[in-house]
Amino acid sequence: MVEQVPFADIDKVFAHTTNLANCNLNSKVLATSDEWFAEASNLLTPTPAISRPGVFVHTGAWYDGWETRRHNPQSYDWVVIKLGATGVIQGVEVDTAHFKGNYGEKAELWATYAPNGSDAELSDPSYSGWKTVLPIVPCGPSQRQAWKTPHEANSTPYTHVRLHMYPDGGFARLRLYGHAIAPPAPANQAAPIEELSSALFGGIVLSASDQHYTPASNIILPGRGKNMGDGWETARSRGANHVDWAIAKLGLPGTVAQVIVDTKDFRGNFPRAVSVHGILAGTGDNVPSADSPAWVEILKGDKPTKADTEHIFEGADLAAGREDTRVFSHVKLTLVPDGGVKRFRIMGRRA
Repeated sequence: MVEQVPFADIDKVFAHTTNLANCNLNSKVLATSDEWFAEASNLLTPTPAISRPGVFVHTGAWYDGWETRRHNPQSYDWVVIKLGATGVIQGVEVDTAHFKGNYGEKAELWATYAPNGSDAELSDPSYSGWKTVLPIVPCGPSQRQAWKTPHEANSTPYTHVRLHMYPDGGFARLRLYGHAIAPPAPANQAAPIEELSSALFGGIVLSASDQHYTPASNIILPGRGKNMGDGWETARSRGANHVDWAIAKLGLPGTVAQVIVDTKDFRGNFPRAVSVHGILAGTGDNVPSADSPAWVEILKGDKPTKADTEHIFEGADLAAGREDTRVFSHVKLTLVPDGGVKRFRIMGRRA
């Protein structure tokens, strides 16, 4: 059995997860039965669906989602998605935003673990390695609907999913709440420098002081992004001594050799300075508060920042004066006083 999550509770219930079905996490569509009216790749767009009433393209009305033809002769339409990272799925959301007279009436989700499977193999309708993560559930028009997955599903790693839409119609977004699983450490060699905070390795942003413009979860995504919209930006502060902060749980607890704070695309709205603190593994809460006494300096004091720049702090910039060999489990990035950053990376060696 799956448990449906009330609409008002979706964001709260899955607050400490990552949406694995996100094109910014390198997830991509491999194949689909039909995408006549709107492309299935729209399902993976990280931002909410938008509406453009009265806008028409060659195939019909423009929709921000996946929409198939009418009168499907099969029981359902389908789309196969390759996740950007192997991960566990704790919840599934099917969002039918703006699909009213043309929404898919039911949804079903299958998943598989096939790290060595070819795209052609997983795209083939005859592939038999799928397991049901979400059984057939009803969907309503223009609304978010989400379900917690059974224990077996939320503790099993998956690499691909197959979404079914009964019998045809449109879905705006698919969101798969969970976390990525880091690849195993290289065997028989010294631990290399890795991005311990990356969402691809299971890093999760747990909380933030302010997410007025864009979510703090963007700062641990791979790459440098496209524009300000895929970074983290807070509201303008007016009070004295104001700071904003974001707290992340490292996907891989470990030492710290380098801290990267990237302000790419933030030119008139970057922070004046940043500071970085950490919590040593085993010394704090799993979801620490911003004022927890367990926080210790990783960077030595506040570090000035510049517009549209990838700042790399290492060596004497670190509180340890060199690679910090203590093992950290959580980190906190503080913006002085506010503003926006694109990416925040903790580079080190897994414990």
